[in-house]
Amino acid sequence: MAEPLSLTDWVVLVLVAEEPRHGFAVARELRPEAPVGEVWTVARPLVYRALDHLRGAGLIVPVRTEAGAQGPHRTVYRVTRAGAGRAARWLDRTVEHPREVRTELLAKMVLRQRRGRPVAPLARRQLDRFAPAATALAHRARSASGPERIAARWRVESLDAIRRTLEAVIADEARAARRDAHPPARQRRG
Repeated sequence: MAEPLSLTDWVVLVLVAEEPRHGFAVARELRPEAPVGEVWTVARPLVYRALDHLRGAGLIVPVRTEAGAQGPHRTVYRVTRAGAGRAARWLDRTVEHPREVRTELLAKMVLRQRRGRPVAPLARRQLDRFAPAATALAHRARSASGPERIAARWRVESLDAIRRTLEAVIADEARAARRDAHPPARQRRG
């Protein structure tokens, strides 16, 4: 059985799968102001811990050492065939619980876009996965009372926000595809 990976491990694996990188380059991608870091921020020591874990699991391997600009040499890693396969499958998997949308699903969508992969198929599968839970929660919210009703209403509203966001992502991608397929004609100069 494959060794379980944390969300940080997965994100680091996908970044290394994009191109060979050293830990400092991965850590730059996961700073709060970086596009991936806006979704999942990771401190540099945890990036190096993830690299060690991924190397131990046989998902990445060192390929060379580069001189550091102001410090020790940097080991550059590349993904293994097994690592590339696991990264690709992870990017295609929906999340199990709505609480994982803010972290794992958003990270997957950002990383898929970076790879030039469409996000809409994942968003559609996620909508399908949550649809039965949304229906059940809506029924529970209508029939509950007291504290149970408050919690159920919160969950219904949270799932509704997730649904609206995923639908907007799907619509945005469809609009962009139509725009790319039919670019506006050049205006004539007068």
